[in-house]
Amino acid sequence: MSQTTDLLREFCAENFTLVPRAIEAGARRIELCDNLAVGGTSPSMGVMEITVLYAHEHGADVMAMVRPRGGDFVYTEEELGIMEADIFAACEAGADGIVLGCLERAEDGSFTLDADALTRLVTVAESAADAFDMELEMTFHMAFDELSPSEQLLAIDTLSDLGFSRILTHGGPAGTPIEDNLGRLRELMDAAGDRLIILPGAGITHANAEAVAGALGAHEVHGTKIVEL
Repeated sequence: MSQTTDLLREFCAENFTLVPRAIEAGARRIELCDNLAVGGTSPSMGVMEITVLYAHEHGADVMAMVRPRGGDFVYTEEELGIMEADIFAACEAGADGIVLGCLERAEDGSFTLDADALTRLVTVAESAADAFDMELEMTFHMAFDELSPSEQLLAIDTLSDLGFSRILTHGGPAGTPIEDNLGRLRELMDAAGDRLIILPGAGITHANAEAVAGALGAHEVHGTKIVEL
């Protein structure tokens, strides 16, 4: 059953399998991943090419995950090289954007944004977009939720300066009801202003999407069950 609202539903897809049904059900953007059991990793070139072709023919955009493995978001030099290659692959496949995140661990065990790694990857993304003569959006994924509240506010400034289009966040610890995090999500939206989009996700389904979006004044929502399949 298709949706009849202006709310943009971003469907988090593991490979191509459910993409046609999701678009038919009202998804207007696909976050394309592999390995959702570990939170999503980079999809293959073939999956990206077929998904982009199908989505564009049916009025939907595709955001390709750029993540070399599951686990934390602190990456080695080799892993950053893998991410650079995956960014070029996403652009070559015609994706509308990429989804990534990089953190570094402080001495006390807390996380901060890895601005150096992100600057490096953004530079690669800009070069790839130029090479393929395309516009490329960038989403910072739920690595954002590993940051402390004060670090999140600093991260919004940095990510805005780097040119990110949006931040995907649950607004609180993983597994908490999204309704419990509406206050924090509003704070993040206020901090971001019109510089970038705060994209709420995790725990949002086709059943509560409009209520959550209405409570937040959000125009986009994200999830694996964001449309009724």
